[in-house]
Amino acid sequence: MTILGWIGYAFVVIMTVLVCGALAMQLDLNAKAARRLIFSATFVVAIVAMLVMRWYFANTASGQRALTDQRSNLNNGIERTVTVYTANGDVIAQYEGKIDIAANDGGYIKFDFDGKRYIYYNCFVETIAALE
Repeated sequence: MTILGWIGYAFVVIMTVLVCGALAMQLDLNAKAARRLIFSATFVVAIVAMLVMRWYFANTASGQRALTDQRSNLNNGIERTVTVYTANGDVIAQYEGKIDIAANDGGYIKFDFDGKRYIYYNCFVETIAALE
């Protein structure tokens, strides 16, 4: 699960505790009944939320992309081959290794490789990542 996924999970569980606590106060339950309500509801919501998030990250393409993106960010890139081409298809350069590519919409590609930053403008780039 991604870091943002864990934050969302914690938020749901904390909100469940707060809502159940407010409900217990509103219903004027004794301490034992209030604890039972809070524990039971939080347990059920926590299990259901965990199952839903586990399903999302294991069975959807966007969930798997999120895990791959986070793995790349935390490990300073992933093993991949980057090939840079001219407009007519000639290979300008090819890089292999642990590379982190910066996403952008500005007509260029930027990445760091072996301690150097590479920026290519107005060219075609093919990347093949080794996903595990």
